[in-house]
Amino acid sequence: MDRDKLAVLAISESGFIFDPVTGHSYTANSTGLRILELLKDGKDMEGVKSAMADEYEAGEDELSVDINDFIENLKKYFLL
Repeated sequence: MDRDKLAVLAISESGFIFDPVTGHSYTANSTGLRILELLKDGKDMEGVKSAMADEYEAGEDELSVDINDFIENLKKYFLL
């Protein structure tokens, strides 16, 4: 994961994401915002999954799929 790219993203509490390198902006829901916060804090995939399991009522398989999907979208938009 490109931590440098993640470090420059401006992320508001409301889920607004701004990439100063490209000038593009995006939005994320509260779950996506939490995943981004955990990634910015240096958590790896297992760390994100563990933190999310503590905070949300979801099974491990569901969490894995949702987190992977979100991370793939971040990569698709060159945010990671």
